[in-house]
Amino acid sequence: MNTIILNLMVNAQNLMNREDGQDLVEYSLMVALVALVSVAGMNQVASAINTVFSTISATLA
Repeated sequence: MNTIILNLMVNAQNLMNREDGQDLVEYSLMVALVALVSVAGMNQVASAINTVFSTISATLA
């Protein structure tokens, strides 16, 4: 019984010390940051496009 508990403790320590999933978390954070910046910048892009089309519309009229 002690061997089973010891093996479980060793396996738990190995899981806690591994860094395999760390890269995935970092990439996920970078993707989230890029998405946030993209969404925040869309308002300015939409305003600029609206201004261009308004200017074209006024020129044609």
